[in-house]
Amino acid sequence: MSTSISASPTDDLELQKTSAEEHSPLTDEEKQQQQKSNAAYDDTVPDGGRDAWLVILGCSALCFSLFGYILTWGSFQAYYQTVVLPDRSPSDVAWIGSLQYSLTFLPGLITGRVFDLGYFRSSLMFSTVLYTTASFLIAECKEYWQFMLCQGVAIGFAGGWIYIPCVAVVSHWFKVKRPMAYGIISLGTSLGGIVFPIMFRALIPQIGFKWTVRTFGFINFFMFCVAILTLKTRIPPKGRLDPIDFRTFVSPGYVTYVLATFVGFLGIYTPMTFVTLSAEKIGIANALAFYMVAVFNATSGVGRVLGGGLAVKYGPINVMAIFTVFAAAFTYAWPYTTSQGAFIAVISLYGLLCGPFVGLFPAPVAQMGAAHDTGLRTGLQMTIMALGALAGPPIAGAIVGSKGDFKGTGIFAASTMLGAAVLMALSKVLLLKTLFSGRV
Repeated sequence: MSTSISASPTDDLELQKTSAEEHSPLTDEEKQQQQKSNAAYDDTVPDGGRDAWLVILGCSALCFSLFGYILTWGSFQAYYQTVVLPDRSPSDVAWIGSLQYSLTFLPGLITGRVFDLGYFRSSLMFSTVLYTTASFLIAECKEYWQFMLCQGVAIGFAGGWIYIPCVAVVSHWFKVKRPMAYGIISLGTSLGGIVFPIMFRALIPQIGFKWTVRTFGFINFFMFCVAILTLKTRIPPKGRLDPIDFRTFVSPGYVTYVLATFVGFLGIYTPMTFVTLSAEKIGIANALAFYMVAVFNATSGVGRVLGGGLAVKYGPINVMAIFTVFAAAFTYAWPYTTSQGAFIAVISLYGLLCGPFVGLFPAPVAQMGAAHDTGLRTGLQMTIMALGALAGPPIAGAIVGSKGDFKGTGIFAASTMLGAAVLMALSKVLLLKTLFSGRV
């Protein structure tokens, strides 16, 4: 895909209007009201200012906790397999992390709806209580089903109940700079993914697993408090619960893009999930292997911010598709590296190149319809995408268990990422009727 394209925000506005008008089941009168609402929204989006940047701070704090745990799963996976749950297969253990990750997105259709109705604050308070409680309960787990319930179900569901509203509230405050805003927020994700793995490795020999996890719980509580103090909505809620009419979501471009995120999340976090185990398999010392998760997350953070900046000029889908193709190439190479230097280089570059996809994937959906339905539209995307996040790690774990190495797993993950890039390009063609010009 070419990047020699227009940077005008008018393209985004026209796409939003076209998508909302062509695929809406509303009456003519309701369409006129919706157009007025969208026009008012476009005229008043601050794209900056104290309140807007405080929202970014709050979202970053939430993502630090939500995805700090998720992105530390490679360390948890290795520790559980070797110390806590040695009688369980890699696929069994991977189900804990897979469930946690997928439940962060799976309730999206419901939580997006709740957000549109104006229950953002109550959702935030509920998630704060459940997430922090579950964080402390992990320290008391001993059996596989207990870890599944606390770390898989409770942590995942608590994160899922607030993540989609967290994504949607950004569209209240940013339009032209929205991709950059998402990139900054995702930097919080990467910082959590750096801090938690390093703490995990450093604290367990000093204070043991239980107090390490409790320390994580205190950090999570603090970050959620920051979110409570800084996050707020700007657009008035819809005020009524309309029946979900899926005709609003039959735009071929929207459907294809949602499918792209589903396919992408089948495989994009596979190297991160097994990075510690694969490093140990080629002879990298255990002390260094555990830090590979932090290395991945650090370079991914750079990629997220870089992708956000480029997306403001070139459009999120253009940036994601190009970077994802190169990320797939390094995923193919990952299982074939046999030296420490090559392994670190591949993981570092893979993290950098997959950063734009994992940081920007919600951005295009915000402009594919009416502003007041952003939560529902984003929620539907997240719900479908979550099925890929749920199935991907266990499939990869099963391949590892059957083959005894990571070559088949790398081929599986890289192929899904290439498929996602192709589908993103196709969605752009369906939305704009062109591949090499325009942005979305």
